[in-house]
Amino acid sequence: MTATVSTYCSFCGGEAATGDHDRCRARLSLIDPPRYCPECARRMVVQVDPMGWTARCSRHGETTSASRAQR
Repeated sequence: MTATVSTYCSFCGGEAATGDHDRCRARLSLIDPPRYCPECARRMVVQVDPMGWTARCSRHGETTSASRAQR
C-alpha cells in the first residue's frame, strides 16, 4: 500500500502546495479532527466522542483518530 500525498490541507481545505499550513498541522496534531478531505477538499462529516473522532468523506471513506482505532 502506498502513502497518499495530500493535495489539500485537512484543516482549512486550502491547497497544500500553496500558503503556510504549519498552524493547521499543529492544530490537527493536538486534538482537532480533520475538517476537509486531504484528497479532494470536500467538507467531511466529523463525529467527536470521548474515545476520539471519526471523519468521513463521501468519496474517500472514513478516517479515525489513533485513540479510537485502538478500541
